[in-house]
Amino acid sequence: MISADLVEPKEENQIHSRSSGFSKRPPPESLPEPELDIYSSVPIQCWTQWFNSDNPTGGEDQETLARLRIQYPGKICPIPVGIEATNLFGIPADQTGDTIFQSDTTTGFICRNGDQISGECNDYRVRFSCTPPYCADTVCWTQWFDRDNPSGTGDWETLHSLRREKADKICEDPWYIEAVTVDSPSTPAIQTGENFYVFSPTQGLVCRQEDQSSKTCLDYKVRFGCPCTK
Repeated sequence: MISADLVEPKEENQIHSRSSGFSKRPPPESLPEPELDIYSSVPIQCWTQWFNSDNPTGGEDQETLARLRIQYPGKICPIPVGIEATNLFGIPADQTGDTIFQSDTTTGFICRNGDQISGECNDYRVRFSCTPPYCADTVCWTQWFDRDNPSGTGDWETLHSLRREKADKICEDPWYIEAVTVDSPSTPAIQTGENFYVFSPTQGLVCRQEDQSSKTCLDYKVRFGCPCTK
């Protein structure tokens, strides 16, 4: 279990680097950070805007990809990797009590009135998760950070520590994180086969030596994807 404070062990060697200029205020340091499990594969994704092209008055609510691509050309990536649906009050579809006929990245979303005890579906909206290069059109990246190396307990590229050192260089709410090895050519962290104690846009990256079969981590650098500002 990861500590809510995610305290980094004191280590002798820390490598510092510079990042691009984001000027949003970092969150208060007293805010607790969520607990995360150890995992070894984290895709880089972003979300489309919300779409609401239909309502259930005609017998069903169809928020299908075929319909949405016609109404919103260029707004959805060619191959979505995830779908999220909520009613217009923001309640997730699987918590509304409705029986959902379809919800996937191939067809989209369909709720049929005839499947409901009440006789009518909620009115739903949907959005889709996409991977680069689609994300590159909607996200601005910081430069790379490499503040630590794995000579001690591991490589701690935490958002908390990076904000402390570069308070005005990372946006307030990063959308996602990318990590690669520092060697050249670099290798994406998700392709190294290593286990990560933390890998999150809200916490950064932590690779601990103890979690690896080899008992040593590679050296990583990270960058954060932020909403673009004018």
